[in-house]
Amino acid sequence: MALRNSLMSAVRRFAAGIDIGQQEVRLVTLSQRVRSGGPVRLECVAIEPLFAGAMAGAEIVNRGAVGSALRALFAQLPRECRTHVLRCAMAMPASATMTISIPMAQLASTSRSIAGDHALAALEPAVMAEAERVAGIERHALAVDWFIEESPRCSGCVTIAATTRTHLEARMECAAAAGITLTAIDGEPHAALRAMRHAASLELDVHEPYAAIWVGDDGVYGWRIADEVVVGDMRYPAPEHADLADALRDLADDGVGCVILCGQVALLESVGFTAADIGDLLGCLVLPFECALHGDGGHPLRNDLLCEPALAVAFGLALRGLME
Repeated sequence: MALRNSLMSAVRRFAAGIDIGQQEVRLVTLSQRVRSGGPVRLECVAIEPLFAGAMAGAEIVNRGAVGSALRALFAQLPRECRTHVLRCAMAMPASATMTISIPMAQLASTSRSIAGDHALAALEPAVMAEAERVAGIERHALAVDWFIEESPRCSGCVTIAATTRTHLEARMECAAAAGITLTAIDGEPHAALRAMRHAASLELDVHEPYAAIWVGDDGVYGWRIADEVVVGDMRYPAPEHADLADALRDLADDGVGCVILCGQVALLESVGFTAADIGDLLGCLVLPFECALHGDGGHPLRNDLLCEPALAVAFGLALRGLME
């Protein structure tokens, strides 16, 4: 058995995504062959309820309850997952994360070459200063991540994501209490988009423009993707949109062949919408995100969770672990 596990770890990479919601914690575990890439395999999907009052928005009020839920979740992992190196990523709520994209020229002198690791390292003080300015919080109280945008619509921009260290440390402490080592923290919208783009690569034609829509606790986020590139985005509620219908029309102004929908879809009812209404409004098919698209590792899986669109964030987090 030890030899078999050693061989398995040499040929497959395992990763888990953890999404802490207001009423439950969600876990998705994936694996993929290391060298040849190949299809992503679903190893585990699980949900564990949280005690009422454990969360208050982005704030973890009862760390003990969250830690207990995490222990219960990871106890459900198949033996193969528990005996291998497991990269674990956790989501940070959108409401607790500030994300901005600014031209690189604002961060660096035009006379300085922005190439190579040394030049990128030289940008870091400017990035921290900008994050501090926009967040209105001193830099020692912030946790900041940043990257140079590569998409055509924002070429030459630096995208900065920041949250308070208290939010970050609370999640790390809950994970540590459950015996989990986190390798990454990622924003909910980014993780959901990663999951939907992966689903689109399996279900849609590569050149078909589509909209990816995620319903979170603090609103609806949408992206328009054409030729595998994000060419537009929206968020609702927002001052520029009178209602959700207006935001969706603006997102799909150039037309989309399909919508991939995920997240807390039932929350759409609070603004008088359903998944079917989105399809009628945009004149296209709406496909809910499903973990069931992926082959499993031969372990028993809960059928009721395989088609649960709320698992998209956890799925996208696990994908990040496979990619890194």
